[in-house]
Order: sequence, then structure tokens, then C-alpha cells
Amino acid sequence: MKYRTIGKDPRTRREVSVLSLGAMLFGTATDEPTSFAILDRFVEAGGTFIDTSNNYAFWKTGGQGGESEAVLGRWRRSRGITDEVVIATKVGARPLAPGTSFVDNAEGLSGKVIRESAERSRERLGVEKLDLLYAHIEDPVVPLAETVESFAGLVAEGTVGLLGVSNHWAWRVERARALAAAAGLPGYEVLQYHHSYLRRRTDLPGVLSPDGDHAAVGGDLLSYLRAEPELALVAYTPLLSGAYVRADRPLGPRYDHAGTPVRLAALGEVAEETGASVNQVVLSWLIGGEIPVIPLVGASSVEQLEDSLAAVDLELTADQRAKLDAAAGP
Repeated sequence: MKYRTIGKDPRTRREVSVLSLGAMLFGTATDEPTSFAILDRFVEAGGTFIDTSNNYAFWKTGGQGGESEAVLGRWRRSRGITDEVVIATKVGARPLAPGTSFVDNAEGLSGKVIRESAERSRERLGVEKLDLLYAHIEDPVVPLAETVESFAGLVAEGTVGLLGVSNHWAWRVERARALAAAAGLPGYEVLQYHHSYLRRRTDLPGVLSPDGDHAAVGGDLLSYLRAEPELALVAYTPLLSGAYVRADRPLGPRYDHAGTPVRLAALGEVAEETGASVNQVVLSWLIGGEIPVIPLVGASSVEQLEDSLAAVDLELTADQRAKLDAAAGP
């Protein structure tokens, strides 16, 4: 395994594996014994970075979520896991009532919600301190200053370490970080967005915004990350839910543009040259790029996890990386 440091402050920064394990479906679609086996193998391979959320996976049960955090808590206790594994979770997108959706009935990011939801996450995970806490989705109603101050308050109390943000417009991230800096408060240091080798169209309306798909990495966010190299990018769904390798998982209209076939061709050529799977080439490209990325991979079996773990040791040559980088984009 390889490792990377996230965060700048010596008091809160952490060294984490360059591959993160997503626990979204643990305890729902993936049963507890299988979840434990995947987690055990990840840690055995040197993995130290696990991702969840307080609303996972409400859509599988018709509830409000929390199943994933609860499974991770039971796994931690049964294995004696302490601070050697960094578990990231998120608040803000938990439905307010069972059977509803975060799209139109989310808990939001008020000071009260942040404090109460973080406390419940700590209880489910069985920890005194959340290693990394994300603002899961934007809250257009609550003032940014209230959200910034509330997250910083948890850091000051010692119940949260690092702060992160997911699925926000880049300008909202910068504004929040500027507010924190002006007040001398800790701000967002880890950004989690959808990112992969294929580029998703961001001009189509997103789930949360009619103005476009701000949950996916676009040119504005890449430019921002180049200008702020101390920020860490975690990429969720980097393998497109199996679409790179499974004919029964079509890419869909968001990838219907001229750049997709050119990129797929380059990807296939490099996979053939290396003898690696297409998925492994995608993960290696992300991990070793100009803007370092921590891919967040899901797995419903130990076998699926093994394929992703092997990508950590795949070293692309300069020519192979240049071929992938030069492939046309949207």
C-alpha cells in the first residue's frame, strides 16, 4: 500500500492509504459478514481510509440511513480498531423523515443539525472523535458563516479532526474557506466529488441543481485544486459502477460526447500494454496524476476489492500516462 497525508495542521492531519474503501452499502445491500470480510482484507492490505455517511443507505430501506455507520462501529469494536484507521463520514443529506429524499427533505447544515448529527455519527461509529467530517451537500438556506463556525466549533471541542466538503459548487467551497480563514478558524481541507478517467458532461442539470452537475469534477474545480495544492481530492465512483468493464452497465447520456470514444480507445490500449484490467488503469491514472487523487472504491465482495488493491502497485510509464492525458476530452 502507498500513503498520502491529508490536512495541513500537525494537530489534525492524517496519513491515509491512497485507496479509500467506500462502505455505503455495508449493512444493507452488502450483508454484515461480507462487509466484515471486505473490511478485514482492506486493512490486511494496508488500507487505512474508509468512507461512509450518516444517510447511507436510506434508499435501500426506506428509512433515514445510519446502517453503514452502525456496521463500521460493530466491526471496529469486534476487531479492536482504534486510530490506525481513518473513518470519514458526512452530515447534511440525511432525510428528515423515513421514506423521503435528501433532494427535497434534507437535514441541511445548520449549527443545530451539524452538532446533533455529528454526535449521532460518533455514537454509531463508537468513537470519541470523528477523523474527517464532510458537509455532504449544499444548504442554500443556512448562511455559510453559520455552517463554517459550527464545523469549526466541533474541531475546537476535539470531537472532529479534519473537515471536508462534497458536492458543492467550487465558488461555495472557496467562499466557505475564505470565511474560515478570515475568522482564524479551520476550514475544508478534503474535497470529495465524482471523478474518473472519462469526463462527465457538467452542462446537464444535476440532481441537486438545474444549473449543471456540480457533483462531478469539472474544469473549474481542477483549476482550483491546481491553485490550492494543499487540498486533497477524494474521487467517488471512479469505476463508474462497473460501466468500464460490464456491458450491462451503459454509460448513459452524461458520457455521450465526442471525448468518450477517444478516451476509451486510449484506455484500452494502455490496459493491453500493461496486462492490467481497465479498472486498474483508471485507478492508477488517478492516483499518480498531476493532481493526486484518492480514489474511493466500493466492493460487494473480497474479489472485487482485490482487483482495486492491485491498482496501487500498477506503475504507468511516462508514455502511457501521456497517451491517456492527451486523449480528447469534452
